[in-house]
Amino acid sequence: MQPVTLLLCATCDGTGRGADRKAISAALAQAGLADQVTVDMVECMGACEQPVTIGLQGAGRASYVFAGVRPQQDAGDIARTCATYLAAQAGLITDARPCGRLRDCLRARLPVLMSVDGD
Repeated sequence: MQPVTLLLCATCDGTGRGADRKAISAALAQAGLADQVTVDMVECMGACEQPVTIGLQGAGRASYVFAGVRPQQDAGDIARTCATYLAAQAGLITDARPCGRLRDCLRARLPVLMSVDGD
């Protein structure tokens, strides 16, 4: 299975995200997903009115943006969402119940990016 990336906004609310990244990484490790999900800090994802923002993306998969996330408190739900995303055909989550509170934080789902040459 090809790894996916969890994007964590480094600029949401101006407090930095070091402890949040550690909590998410620990939850991913506990769920056995540390080798399948990379946590990357990124600059603003444009949902500043509802910090904290995270995203999920992977090659050949739909992309997701979640806002209003509490990374330390929601770390378990984040890990469950990553597991659901990895298990979903082309990353298209059809049943979000395993995602817990994150299903209420979803702000956008972008379809799988098709290659420019039609492949």
